[in-house]
Amino acid sequence: MKAKQDFVARFAGEGGQGMVTAAEGLAQAASQVGYHVLTYSTFPSQILGGPTFAQVRIGATPILSPGDELDVLVAFNREAYDIHRAEVRDGGVIIYNSEEFQLEPDGHSLGMAFSEMAKSTGNARAENMIVIGAFAQLVGMPQEFLETFVTARFSRGRPGDDEIIRANIQALSLGRQEVGKSGFSVGILPEPHKPDYRQILIKGNDAFSVGAVAAGLDVYIGYPISPATPILTYMERNLLGPGKFTYQASSEIEAINSITGAGFAGKKAMTATAGPGFSLMSEGIGLAWMAEIPEVIVDVQRGGPATGLPTKTEQSDLLAALTPAHGDVMLPVIAPGTVEECFYAAVAALNWAERYQGPVVVLSEQMLSEAAQNFPKPDLSKLVVERRLEYHGTNGYQRYDGFKLSPMPIPGNPGSYVANGSEHDAIGDTTHLPGRHIQMTQRRFSKLALLQDGTYEREYGDEPIAIMPWGGSKGPAKEAYRTLLEQGDVIGWYYTMYLHPLPPKLLEELRRKELVLVPELNFLGQFSSVLRSQGVRAESITQYTGLPFKVSNLMGRIRERAKLHQRKAVTV
Repeated sequence: MKAKQDFVARFAGEGGQGMVTAAEGLAQAASQVGYHVLTYSTFPSQILGGPTFAQVRIGATPILSPGDELDVLVAFNREAYDIHRAEVRDGGVIIYNSEEFQLEPDGHSLGMAFSEMAKSTGNARAENMIVIGAFAQLVGMPQEFLETFVTARFSRGRPGDDEIIRANIQALSLGRQEVGKSGFSVGILPEPHKPDYRQILIKGNDAFSVGAVAAGLDVYIGYPISPATPILTYMERNLLGPGKFTYQASSEIEAINSITGAGFAGKKAMTATAGPGFSLMSEGIGLAWMAEIPEVIVDVQRGGPATGLPTKTEQSDLLAALTPAHGDVMLPVIAPGTVEECFYAAVAALNWAERYQGPVVVLSEQMLSEAAQNFPKPDLSKLVVERRLEYHGTNGYQRYDGFKLSPMPIPGNPGSYVANGSEHDAIGDTTHLPGRHIQMTQRRFSKLALLQDGTYEREYGDEPIAIMPWGGSKGPAKEAYRTLLEQGDVIGWYYTMYLHPLPPKLLEELRRKELVLVPELNFLGQFSSVLRSQGVRAESITQYTGLPFKVSNLMGRIRERAKLHQRKAVTV
């Protein structure tokens, strides 16, 4: 059978049945032997139960998107089968829990008694290993890959580890045997190639947390809210040691005001939230902008407004992130597009906050927060970490004087000043004089010019039409773009995670395009409206389902818009 470059497996059922564990376990086993992997999961907002699915894409080459069609669907109940069966490709296989429901023989469905098979190993919790073994047999993944993973995973130096390893390996074998008897196959996974560099498999929220700690974060204060809570729990476990502090606040209002205080005291400070919490932080963010205090706010976007879709993905907080407070405010915004970029976005955000002395917003999203992906392990020795520009002079310091960035005094040291949320003069005293308001407003906005070092991607040539996604839509858009090129379409590619301020050279190039198409997960077409305000002929390709783009759908919409533009150009 001809080798297939990658395979997609989806595990679907009720929350708590082990779907996420199965997908992530399969990803870990595959990445350890050299495959590229990407997981994606979606679930309801309740703690337990409700329709849930997790999927993993495994390939011999880098994975850009979760995948459009399923090679294998594992349905833990009838509802999961009914919801997801239409997404199984021709030639794909459905494995279903025969203890829950039955199907007529159709040549591509196989019933297995998940619970009964798991109990036969002596470990009733081994259902996920049963289905992992079944998938491995369907794609020709060698048993030793999985056994090596199980042995490493459960060799923890605890009593009973050997029995757990034995039961899980038996469960893998039982799953393989059932598929083997059926004769089903969906192809053969290519041989893995271990990279010549160290790599890590990590989720987006954890990657961001690791990056923040590596960049010298001192203080993290947050309030639990999906899908940002894992950043708080990571910091509680890992932001430790002298001068480090993590705290679970009683509200988002307390969180933002607390990190503003920490920034005023000379600490690198950060919080993370989602859309509803970000709304509550508005006044505190305005204070940090007005008083010019460094801090980082992470908004892990979900469907909105209000409670909206708390466990689904969306890219609808961009306009709020740019202008989160009343009055004349426009904040720096960084939006990572991959799990790897989540790490580097954290470093960049903390650096930017220190450099221009103000709040920086990072826009992640639910899809990235829960996705696990393997990539080269960052070399921490090569990170550029910027420190606080401190003042060590005498008292009477005029920190807000003129337009030049001023060093920040640390409270208790010489050079004290008032960090005032009202309009103020050079030393921070309140003033309502029109001239001072003009001067201070111009000062605050002029500092954004210090943040024009963002990098960007550019591919192809001087074609009149280009694609420019942002955030987590990068992966599906990049896969769609590459396929369009292979099929002969002439189109360009641009991308940056530095949304504001945009790299000046990038903006210059975008303004020369006849049409810039922006795939984004919102109704309003938010990023294209921002680009249009800056002189770019941009139009959005929108989706607001709570799910990421599918590559095939995106390709069709890009091609349709490009042809429409070309017809208009000929008519004119």
